[in-house]
Amino acid sequence: MNYGYIRVSTREQNEDRQRIALSACDIPKENLFMDKQSGKDFNRPDYQEFIQKLKPGDFPAVKSIDRLGCNYNEILEQ
Repeated sequence: MNYGYIRVSTREQNEDRQRIALSACDIPKENLFMDKQSGKDFNRPDYQEFIQKLKPGDFPAVKSIDRLGCNYNEILEQ
């Protein structure tokens, strides 16, 4: 199964660039998760739902690694 995660830091930012990039990954609309909040930690509702859905063999997609979070070491832990 394909899943996608989108994050923008503020409500004013537009997520369209990420949504367009992920459209090439054949991700069903119900498998796209999006948060509009800071990446300072991983306590984001849709991110938590996104990682809980993933099973072995699934394909998780993000536009770029910085959309997962701000701290590279924490991203590696995830």
